[in-house]
Amino acid sequence: MAPSQQAKSLKTVRRLLIGLAAVGACLLSAAPVALAQTPAKPAPGAPQAAPQAAPQAVPGFWDPRRRPERPDLSRLTVIRFLTETDYPPFNYTGADGNPAGFNVDLARALCEEIKVTCTVQMRRFETLVDALSSNRGDAIIASMAVSPQLRVRADFTDPYYRVPARFASRKDAVMPEIRPEYLEGKKVGVIAGSAHEAYLKAMFTDAELHGYPNDEALRTALRRGEVDFIFGDAMSLAFWINGTDSGDCCAFSGGPFVESRFFGEGVGIAVRKGNDLLRQALNWALFRVWEKGRYTDLWLRYFSVSPF
Repeated sequence: MAPSQQAKSLKTVRRLLIGLAAVGACLLSAAPVALAQTPAKPAPGAPQAAPQAAPQAVPGFWDPRRRPERPDLSRLTVIRFLTETDYPPFNYTGADGNPAGFNVDLARALCEEIKVTCTVQMRRFETLVDALSSNRGDAIIASMAVSPQLRVRADFTDPYYRVPARFASRKDAVMPEIRPEYLEGKKVGVIAGSAHEAYLKAMFTDAELHGYPNDEALRTALRRGEVDFIFGDAMSLAFWINGTDSGDCCAFSGGPFVESRFFGEGVGIAVRKGNDLLRQALNWALFRVWEKGRYTDLWLRYFSVSPF
């Protein structure tokens, strides 16, 4: 095969791969999906949700056809949750001095479903796994991304959310769909050395990549029009887009990308190695909380701009 034909063939393969990734992202974020017309009332101290112009799609991470079996919950009397001290809106200290945030509210909902006493202790993130291993807590719910390294030290529930990657652009240049060929010759900003940069280098080979040292520099470049798009963590981008720092300049373009090889397995609840009873109980409770619509209520309470 001639070099030019080889290059064309490789480009076609990349486009097929990115198309499949986009389809997977749509399936993940849209099936099952709850459309909520009226967001739940924010908890005291929680970020206020902006009015929604249209119903927001809430991602579902559970398959209704794969209902987990109810384990024997009689042996569970208390669950001591550990969480991080300062990672709003997931974990933070509320106005009353008690733990608050999406993770904290979800932990309490799980305990209500299992019908056990629930405690939540806040610790520095880097101390959480050691505290779990030394029996100073039973489970970690702190936006902890599952990884092969962490699986050596703890067991994890099924993911209760994932952090996709997304493109953002200035509002006057929003694209409803993004494919590699659409960004040919476009300037795309990304954090240098990140998984997001690696993904762009593998899949968006015709884009003109510009590396930045941190999120602030990356977002400033987009706001000033130095790049056409930026690509990064959709969760933090959602808060930036909806916050004052963005100056209402920008919006998401295209849908989420969730390729686990680049962006991880998702966020789960950690339990001590071998504690299958608690892991299974939490998986069962997570499904029940989602099935009853309580997960959707929590999502809309804390995330006024969905990363999906």
